Amino acid sequence: MRIPGPIGGRRRCAAVVAGVVACSTAFTGLGPAVAGGGPAPSVPAPELDWRPCVQGSSFDCATAEVPLDYRDPGGRAIELAVVRRKATGPGKRVGTLFFNPGGPGGPGSVQMAQNYGAFPREVRERFDIVSWDPRGVGNSTAVNCFASAEEAAEWRASKPEGFPVGEEERRDFVAAYEELGRRCEQRDPELLRHVSTADTARDLDQLRRAVGDAQLTYLGISYGTFLGATYANLFPGKVRAMVLDSDWDPQAWTNHGSDEEPRSTAFLRLGSDRAAAVTVEQFLSLCGSVATDRCAFSAGGARATREKFDELMRRLRERPVGEWTYARTVDSVVNGLYVVQPGWTDLAVRLQELWRGRVPAPPVFPPAPPVPEPNPYLGEEQASAVFCGDSPNPRDPAVYPALEEASAARAGDAGRHWTWAAEVCADWPATAANRYRGPWNTPTAHPVLVVGTTYDPSTPYSAARAMARELADARLLTLSGHGHTALLNPSSCVNAYESRYLVDGVLPPTGATCRQDVPPFSVPRPSGGMDTGGGGTAGPVGARCIDPQRCSHG
Repeated sequence: MRIPGPIGGRRRCAAVVAGVVACSTAFTGLGPAVAGGGPAPSVPAPELDWRPCVQGSSFDCATAEVPLDYRDPGGRAIELAVVRRKATGPGKRVGTLFFNPGGPGGPGSVQMAQNYGAFPREVRERFDIVSWDPRGVGNSTAVNCFASAEEAAEWRASKPEGFPVGEEERRDFVAAYEELGRRCEQRDPELLRHVSTADTARDLDQLRRAVGDAQLTYLGISYGTFLGATYANLFPGKVRAMVLDSDWDPQAWTNHGSDEEPRSTAFLRLGSDRAAAVTVEQFLSLCGSVATDRCAFSAGGARATREKFDELMRRLRERPVGEWTYARTVDSVVNGLYVVQPGWTDLAVRLQELWRGRVPAPPVFPPAPPVPEPNPYLGEEQASAVFCGDSPNPRDPAVYPALEEASAARAGDAGRHWTWAAEVCADWPATAANRYRGPWNTPTAHPVLVVGTTYDPSTPYSAARAMARELADARLLTLSGHGHTALLNPSSCVNAYESRYLVDGVLPPTGATCRQDVPPFSVPRPSGGMDTGGGGTAGPVGARCIDPQRCSHG
């Protein structure tokens, strides 16, 4: 799913642990591995030669070597860039928390350091936090289909920004992705076949072994939930604690493991278009309910603000504002809804500037984190290699216009955004050699905590419910709020539940619901707000989320 920011990074929000809540399971520390925890590794665990990432940095970096193909462990090896921040104390160290920031294509070696301060305080105190660039991505052995940065820039300029509008742009869009597929096949076809989520899950288990943990403690958001579900079913006995936040329904994503040609794209099967449409309506309604000092795009009422938005879209179709076309603006709207504070306020300012016929000011990005390569190459082909290799999508470019119109009929402008997000797969030259397509209900050593937000513009709340149903033993925690992931949108209530679960294995009560600390277009209010049906109190408010980066799937 696409996340805004300088390198497509993700944000986390901090909170302290809550008081006693109901639970269905608990543990202390890292228990012994359970029999049947996945296939025994046929290669030794990688050695991690930790060293400060840069002089004076509090983060340590290492490089892990793993097989390209786990079925041929003596063959080609690839490298993974790994980063760590040691537990800060003063409590007893529990172990290592592995973190995946989403994508596919999120470089964890950068994003964990960038967002470290937003992890819950007790989690930072009790765990070493480790992340990595998945194979094919960023500072690891990466998919790169261009010989130079200039070639990559020329290719990007050859296609419409966002999605195509009209027959001529559709031809250019399809031709650009046909060319990308040809380039990628020529550069490193072997690597393209071995960057699947299942391959990355096996890498994750190797990293778990490398740090000496008997079982895995894991936090994954968006795409990271699919990675977590894959790990849980490949290595069920190795699951100590796993938080999956803003979920991909694994059945929808894999087209139920079918070998038949899919009739729709992965994002449309997931319901991303409908989720975005509902969240756009929330944005316009809430914007219209406040004055322009709180939401610059407000027209003084929900209906009037919706009409103003529709008129702006009609204008942009006929006459762009500088480089701000209709398609670029729709993409900006969908991506701008991911992070409520300050994303929704900033989006309203951009829309108001376009309404006035003015080019919006460029975004301000956060400073680079203290790592050696804070701005790795993250070409579109890196996410595509994982996405297209894992998930079935229509192979005929000619079907996408009809899919677009069907999606637009149910989801408006957002449907066009999400339909064309998958067209890269129509001419992708590789299918993953070792992809995992189920089952998803293998019993795990400990239950999984699934977190879903009710108004998420990327991963619908229905997908979180589906993930909780499909896993063998999972508990759903609901965030009644807006934006993509609970961790990107501060809820001290959610963070308190997550901290208690990660440290002690204590799950939230069945049916637990939290609220965001600061709703859209509102002034900050005291945190807390926990609707559990059975009591519980939230801890004090934690640090606000760190605002990131450039768009990429997340």
